[in-house]
Amino acid sequence: MLLLFALGASAQQQFRIWQGEESSRFSISDYQFMTFSEDGTKITIGSKKSTANPVTFDVAAIDSIVLIRQVKVAYDNDKDTAIVTIPEALEAYVTAEVKGAHVVITNTNEKNEIECELSGTASNGSFTYIGTYKASIRLAGVSLTSGQGAALDIKCGKRIALILENGTENTLADYASGTQKACLYCKGHLEVEGGGTLNVTGNLTHAIKTKEYLQLKKSVGTINILGAASDAIHAGQYYQQNGGTLNITSTTIGDGIQAEIMTLEDDVTPVPDKEKNGQVIIKGGTLNIEVTHEDSKGIKCDSLCTILGGTFIILASGNGSRGIQAGGDIILGESGLGVTTPKITVTATGTYCTAEADAEDPHRCMGIKGDKNMNIYSGAIQATATGKGGRSVKLDGNYNKYGGAVKATPTIRAANI
Repeated sequence: MLLLFALGASAQQQFRIWQGEESSRFSISDYQFMTFSEDGTKITIGSKKSTANPVTFDVAAIDSIVLIRQVKVAYDNDKDTAIVTIPEALEAYVTAEVKGAHVVITNTNEKNEIECELSGTASNGSFTYIGTYKASIRLAGVSLTSGQGAALDIKCGKRIALILENGTENTLADYASGTQKACLYCKGHLEVEGGGTLNVTGNLTHAIKTKEYLQLKKSVGTINILGAASDAIHAGQYYQQNGGTLNITSTTIGDGIQAEIMTLEDDVTPVPDKEKNGQVIIKGGTLNIEVTHEDSKGIKCDSLCTILGGTFIILASGNGSRGIQAGGDIILGESGLGVTTPKITVTATGTYCTAEADAEDPHRCMGIKGDKNMNIYSGAIQATATGKGGRSVKLDGNYNKYGGAVKATPTIRAANI
């Protein structure tokens, strides 16, 4: 392991130690030494430099140690350009195309993960990543407003780690007259981490869209959806949030969070090997969602909705809107597993939907709408509907309460009540 770092130090600046879904990041210039305890159960990352404090890990908890090859993209708004720095070790398979402040990075390597770090400002710029192997995109204080399409377009069907560098604010806005699928689009799986802030505006359609799953990890700081012409967040397989704060403002035209079932080419049959297909899973974090437009949903999933933790404040004020709508069962809390129980406040103030398609049978505004059952195990849930014809909770299946505190005004409507 020591030899590995010695050989890689000239070309590698950083490495990551993975423990489950979370990782710790270190600079090789600051941490050059790795020592084991006498019994071999612990490992300490250290340095001769007094500025780098040693860090100790349990060996059994470490999944992998990954060296990072980093491409740097620095946007210069004054010169309407971007400076791309590619390390010598990557030049054989990484190329950059720069037109003004629009940058396209193409990576043909299929063995080692690379990282692209974005910084600086461009009032007419964007970043596109093309590759066939997993990669990381680090936002290190970048502001991009695209004048031709998406601000951040990731054309890679593998796992992409989107890292919000701690202490930074990052802002993305797309072109209102383009053909892009979202302001921030990822063709594969997008896993967001890091304690920074991300502001996103989707001027054409969605603010953030993934073809497959989207996951916010425990380390996430704050994501602000400042506006969206369609959904704020649209996940093509499932949406999972383990932590962080997500704020979705009233300027979102479509749904706050939508997770759809990925289907085969017939657009009907679910893809058989896609886990959690169409689900929303929330284990922690904070969600503040306001949907004010006709027939919009704060959280919508085509399948199971599982909320084990987190703090929710959802306001549905559009006519026919819903705070939470699920095509499958709704599970709130879970007993005996030591998870943080959810605290959910949903307020529905809209009235009947006035859309032309619903003219004959206009649907109501509801706090929570489930096509199947709702099972409540723990947590504090308050659902209120104040608009004409509104429903606090409406289920096509059964309402089963095993624990937790529930307050619903008016009364819950379910098949078994």
